[in-house]
Amino acid sequence: MAFDFNIYAFTLVFFGSITLLLSLYIISNETGAVRRVGLLMLSNSVWSVTYGLELASGSLLQMKLLINVEYLGIVSLPFNWFLFCLVLAGKGKWLQKTSNKILITVVPLCTLLLLWTNSFHHLYYTSISIDTSGSFPMVKIVPGVGYYLFTLYFYILLAIGNYLLIKKFSKSDIVYRKQNRLVLTGALIPWLANLSYMAGLRPIHNLDITPYAFLIAITMIFVAIYRFELFDTLPIAREKVLELMRDGFVVLDHQNRIIDYNSAFKKYTPAAKSGEIIGKYISEILPGQPGLSQFLEKHTPGKTELLVKTAEGEYDLEVDVTFLNENKLNRNATIIKFQDLTNLRQEALKSQQQARELQKLNQLKDRIFSIMAHDLRGPLLNVTEVLKMISDDTITTEEFKFLSPKLSKDISYTTDLLENILHWSRSQLKGYSINRDFCDMKTLVSSEINYHMKSASEKGITIGHSLDDELTAFADLLMMQMVVRNLLGNAIKFCHPQCHIEISASYCDKNYICIRIKDNGVGIAEENIQRIFKGENVSSMGTRNEKGTGIGLMVCWDFMERNGGYITMESQLGKGTTFNLRIPRIDL
Repeated sequence: MAFDFNIYAFTLVFFGSITLLLSLYIISNETGAVRRVGLLMLSNSVWSVTYGLELASGSLLQMKLLINVEYLGIVSLPFNWFLFCLVLAGKGKWLQKTSNKILITVVPLCTLLLLWTNSFHHLYYTSISIDTSGSFPMVKIVPGVGYYLFTLYFYILLAIGNYLLIKKFSKSDIVYRKQNRLVLTGALIPWLANLSYMAGLRPIHNLDITPYAFLIAITMIFVAIYRFELFDTLPIAREKVLELMRDGFVVLDHQNRIIDYNSAFKKYTPAAKSGEIIGKYISEILPGQPGLSQFLEKHTPGKTELLVKTAEGEYDLEVDVTFLNENKLNRNATIIKFQDLTNLRQEALKSQQQARELQKLNQLKDRIFSIMAHDLRGPLLNVTEVLKMISDDTITTEEFKFLSPKLSKDISYTTDLLENILHWSRSQLKGYSINRDFCDMKTLVSSEINYHMKSASEKGITIGHSLDDELTAFADLLMMQMVVRNLLGNAIKFCHPQCHIEISASYCDKNYICIRIKDNGVGIAEENIQRIFKGENVSSMGTRNEKGTGIGLMVCWDFMERNGGYITMESQLGKGTTFNLRIPRIDL
């Protein structure tokens, strides 16, 4: 073969040869999208070198032979370009289907077949000749049907590939704009070159500048790979790694503007759209955070805590500010990590609350055990000893009659105490449910007055009452009975003989019934009132040394709270006490 090299032929052969060597190196040493770039470079180098040799040829036969070899690169170029874009866009699974592989390879194979057998049917080139009107001979072709079909295939794959690139890069952060611009610009150059060739806009007669354009495009992609690390860990793995992190991360430039962030950070700025975060000052995205601003202004690394309020709620954040080593970077940068402590704080508060409740329950348990060990044991031992003495005929009938009132009081006290302990302990069981329903409070209060009338009469205490008709409350009947019984029993216990207790019940408003139990007894000391309001049990002796454990008031407070009501109390030492109950009329 004889060649007469010109500047156009030499340029293609020289740079095509370099591209060929680089492509072989990349194919043998790289994987993934970078290896696809190597295959793309190989296709372009075959096209460039053979087209350069074609431009240096002087005979039609030699040119036809080179065109046949040249098309090995031409038909594989759009194919490899499409595969490169597919892998880069993360759509590599598309190639796993056999039908898809056949779809994109059938056209290149048919094109080669039509070209190599063109002399028999002229479907690819209607005619092919030499044009000697220029400074060097060039091939002049008249395209056939096969040529236009391949050109359509060529443009379709280029278009799909460019679409995939644009879609991927549109979601990338602004910090990678140099890499993205290089690749996108390189992708558009072959389009413009081939369109101008097809439109007849050729700088020198029949010269096809498309391989030159692909050389430029591949050079740009090569620079993006090895100069700006297009496929290195920073642009690709960074996104996947950071998106998997639960902590929020933000990267700031030297002016404290946001240049990168991960998705975990976005939940702390729901008002700002993704496109509105990049380029904004951190003080705009997280306003009113002097602790963070102080670290950034003083250029001091460290940790601080922030409270961020959003529409979804409040977040307790621990912020860790790190300044990158200025000696190793061309510009200053700051990394801020946002660790969400909200759940940890809530769990800590919950644990503290549970610890307090457990401590309170342990205190109550100890108190109940103490009551059972002392207050219950004494009366029961008295009854046991008296019964034993009767059985042994140790005491006479007259002596037994003398002891009976004391025994009766012990038994009554023990019964009331056990009843309070039983009801309260049942209410503390996990899963215990109250039976709230509509109940007649007038009947309940009247029944409790009758229940306590005997003990009141024994002390010469009078009980007056003023009860409205049809007092219907929405509460647990048994619990309300225990509340009224305990409060009325306490009033009798702490009243002197000839005192008076007044009970009234009426509708307070549309939501509550009010029950008032007022006595003019001994009253309650101020320090004990404070303890009662804190839910502590306060024990004391009655006016006739009646025993009291204080558990009754604790039960009243607990039962009223469980039924959606509450108790208020007014007392003055030496003048008496008033308890006010507010019980729901409906399910509030």
